[in-house]
Amino acid sequence: MPHYGTWFSYSGSAKLTLAIVLLAAAAALAYAGIRLPLPAGAPRPGRNTTTLMVVAWALSIIAFLACVGIYGKQAHHEHLAGRPADNIFPITFLAAVVTFFLITVTGKPGGKTAVISAALAAVAAPMVFELPFDLIVMARTYPPIPPNPALYRVVFFAPLFAVEITTLALLAWAPMVRLTRATFFAFALMLAVFAVWALAGFDYPATPVPYALNVVSKLLAFATILTLFLPVRAQAQVEDAPAGQAPASA
Repeated sequence: MPHYGTWFSYSGSAKLTLAIVLLAAAAALAYAGIRLPLPAGAPRPGRNTTTLMVVAWALSIIAFLACVGIYGKQAHHEHLAGRPADNIFPITFLAAVVTFFLITVTGKPGGKTAVISAALAAVAAPMVFELPFDLIVMARTYPPIPPNPALYRVVFFAPLFAVEITTLALLAWAPMVRLTRATFFAFALMLAVFAVWALAGFDYPATPVPYALNVVSKLLAFATILTLFLPVRAQAQVEDAPAGQAPASA
C-alpha cells in the first residue's frame, strides 16, 4: 500500500511497457542529437511575444495555486490530506544554486543578461524532470479524491502542466540558449534512467533504489539545461570556406 500523497507503483506488463516507451524515446533523442545540424540557436521571441509568455506563465502559476487549494481542501475534507517528507528538495535546491552560479559566471555577454538567463535556467531545469515525470504518475496518484478522482487529477495536473510548459518556453528569451548534441544526449540519458526506474516499479523515492534513480535523473535534468547555456567550442570553418580557398587565419 503506497503512502498518502504518492502514487501506485508500476508492476507486471505495465512497468515493462513503460520502460520500453522510455527507452524508445531516449533512443530517438540520441539519434536526433547525432543527425541534426547542431549547435543551433533558438529563435528569440519579440517584445510582444515575450510579454504574452510572461503573462501566460504568471497566470498558470496563479491557476495552479488556486487549484492546489481546491484539491487540498477536498482531500482534507475527505481526511486524505498529508504526504511523506520530501527528501529530494535539498538536492534540487543545491543543483539550482550551482546552475545559477555556473551560468552567471560563464554566460555571455554577461551582466544583467547572464543573471536573468541563469535565473531562468535554475527555474526551468526542474521542469525538464517534472514534465515527463508527471505524465508518468498522474494517472496513478494516491489516494483518489472522491467523489470524482479523475476530475481532481485534472484540477491538479492541468495547471501544473501549464506551469511546466510556460516555464520551459521562457528559455527562448535568453540569447545564450542554443541546442547542442549534449542537450539531446543528456535528456536521452535522463529518460534512460527513468526506464531503469520503471523496471524497478517507478516507486516513490522512499527506499534507496528509487531514491538514487530520482536523484540521478534530477541531476541529469539540470545537466540538460546547462548544455543550453554553457559556451560551445568554436567550430572549424574549413567546411564553410569556398572551394579552392583556404579558411582565414584567426
